[in-house]
Amino acid sequence: MTEQETRPSEQTRASTTTIARPDTQVAEPGDSERFSHYVRKEKIVEAAVTGTPVIALCGKVWVPNRDPGRFPVCPACQDILDKAFPPDDAPGE
Repeated sequence: MTEQETRPSEQTRASTTTIARPDTQVAEPGDSERFSHYVRKEKIVEAAVTGTPVIALCGKVWVPNRDPGRFPVCPACQDILDKAFPPDDAPGE
């Protein structure tokens, strides 16, 4: 066997490249704690009685234990609700 047969050619050598993953987070970590989230009312009542976690429209999972009126509405929850019920189709109107 010749030396050229035992060494890989320049074309077959592998290299490693690190690719930076773009930051896809819209909000800072922990921002969901600063908002009120939309959850079905009956699920909130159930969580208050049993202590089971609820899932907001935006996907946040937690056990409700604070007054949501003290915080602004979660932008992701609001966006999902607006898409589901456009202003002229708003529930209760």
